[in-house]
Amino acid sequence: MIAEAGLAALWFAAALALLQLVLAGMGVWRSTPLRAEATGSARTDAETTLTADIIAAVRPVAVVQGVLALFAMLLLITVFVRSDMSVLLVAENSHSDKPMLYKIAGAWGNHEGSMLLWVTILGIAGAAVALLERSLATRTLIATLGAQAAIALGFYAFLLFSSNPFARLDPAPADGNGLNPLLQDPGLAFHPPTLYIGYVGISIAFSFAVGAMITRDVGPAFARAMRPWVLGAWIFLTLGITAGSYWAYYELGWGGWWFWDPVENASLMPWLAATALLHSVSVLATRDGLRAWTLMLAVVAFSMSMIGTFLVRSGILTSVHAFAVDPTRGSFILALLAIYIGGALLLFALRVGTVKQGNTFDAVSREGALIVNNLLLSVILALVLLFTLYPIVAAGFGTQLSIGKPFFDKFIGPIALALGVVMAIGPMVRWRRDDPGVVLGRMIAPVAVTGFALVALVALGGGIAWLPLFGLALAIGLAVASVLPLWGRNLRRTPLFTYGMVVAHLGIAVSLAGMACDAAFTQETLVAVRVGEPYRAGPFSVTLDGIKPVVGPNWSALEARLSARRGTDGAVFYLRPQSRFFANPVTVTSESAIATRWDGQLYTVLGEPDGTGRWQLRLWWKPFVTLIWFGGALVAIGGALSLLGRLRRERRVRVREAYA
Repeated sequence: MIAEAGLAALWFAAALALLQLVLAGMGVWRSTPLRAEATGSARTDAETTLTADIIAAVRPVAVVQGVLALFAMLLLITVFVRSDMSVLLVAENSHSDKPMLYKIAGAWGNHEGSMLLWVTILGIAGAAVALLERSLATRTLIATLGAQAAIALGFYAFLLFSSNPFARLDPAPADGNGLNPLLQDPGLAFHPPTLYIGYVGISIAFSFAVGAMITRDVGPAFARAMRPWVLGAWIFLTLGITAGSYWAYYELGWGGWWFWDPVENASLMPWLAATALLHSVSVLATRDGLRAWTLMLAVVAFSMSMIGTFLVRSGILTSVHAFAVDPTRGSFILALLAIYIGGALLLFALRVGTVKQGNTFDAVSREGALIVNNLLLSVILALVLLFTLYPIVAAGFGTQLSIGKPFFDKFIGPIALALGVVMAIGPMVRWRRDDPGVVLGRMIAPVAVTGFALVALVALGGGIAWLPLFGLALAIGLAVASVLPLWGRNLRRTPLFTYGMVVAHLGIAVSLAGMACDAAFTQETLVAVRVGEPYRAGPFSVTLDGIKPVVGPNWSALEARLSARRGTDGAVFYLRPQSRFFANPVTVTSESAIATRWDGQLYTVLGEPDGTGRWQLRLWWKPFVTLIWFGGALVAIGGALSLLGRLRRERRVRVREAYA
């Protein structure tokens, strides 16, 4: 009865989402000041009381809906933990011999379970808004909760009518098909939930924007209420993308950290839009500017998350990351995308004329720099979207083509470098207006450091391609520019969110340095070796000592024992890459073995025997590649510091106002 209880919880949650939408719509309509003028009659006490009761009912309905969604998700995890093969989803995606971690994480390692996780986080987030948000005008908050209910209702319908996670299987098999071996990694327990929290945070920002447009309440108060959700979503998207990049890097055995795979792009596009939105909403919250930008970017960010969902689940592309599902489900998502995004764009078109301009500013100002920043992010976003969708559209017309990593790097790389320059300049410019000469004076140190680094790299590097060359020099200059806003300040009195900005920008510089080093200095060696033969991989000598069979919890493998030494007198260390065989389902995977040192990683992969006693080995020496993920972690930490700083300041303001 566990599966039936979970399905019942989903139905009740969907019914409450519908009720929440209806109540929110009635509350906003009945409380509209123009309504009384249109009817030509004053409201009676009974009407006023009824309107207040309707509005008051929206919050508890949202909370109960979130609780029911969480209950359904916990029940799905329960049937996976119990290996209940009478549930179709468990039989298709689990096995009784799987380790417990993968039984639990396997609950969302499939299409239906991941969609239930999405809806669960959506419901919990809506409940959190209902419980915690107190600064927003009541009508705008109710409209926001109504918009959130509309989003949830669509996904509940998708689950219940197209992707039921609790469907029964009769007769039940003795055992299941097992989880995709590529997903049998601790990353499955971390990567999807963090990405989904990011996606749902964007949906909350979208709902705030829709609510503000409905009530014509686009101003600093609305932005201050929305900003923590945008910042939280951005933090989790950053963590999810960073973790997913490293997971693919070590799990797939390709030696690369980013391939511009369509599903990778599906997570990158919302992050790009959320980054632009974060800057715009901060300007609106603190300086009352960029009102239309903020509304439009909220719609675009949610659009990108919906497009990513469509790409991953429609079955129109082939990717190691994608869910292979029935294309009819993709049609369902496409219909939801058309309804939500089309409706929001129509509302934006109808309301943008009523959105006041807000405070003005000069071109040479921090606001001006942020506009350039947003334009460059938008261009990168547009190119990623175009290059991702174009092969899919071309295939629909019978033309097969692919756009690979070199093409993306060629077009997006230079724009990303220009974005880095703007990122370095932006914090150096004052709000509202500034003197160009003074700004140039503040940029002397970063420019000098960048120029010196460029000359040194040209003199010492020799043969580095221009894109990683400029990228590494810019990263060094950006690192200097990132910490300059702290120069001359009282560090004890510096707001926490200022430290957050510094750390986040420094993280971008660190990641950029790692990317440039990986592109410029990586050394790859593909060899066929016999036991006892040494080969060079960068500064390391690597020797195959032997091959032996090993057995894991639900797999068997051939494991290579590699001994490695740095230089001629370095200490010997060992690596054990494997070629694993999974029986349920039948799959062979390459498990890389990586040795991390302060200045990079030695990355090894075991290949196939060639029939003459030799084994294929792929060896990479990747200098400073770990800076990519260390920088990503710094970016997320910077976001967390900014979030804590903003929440602390707003709490102090509320306390001060309460006792004023």
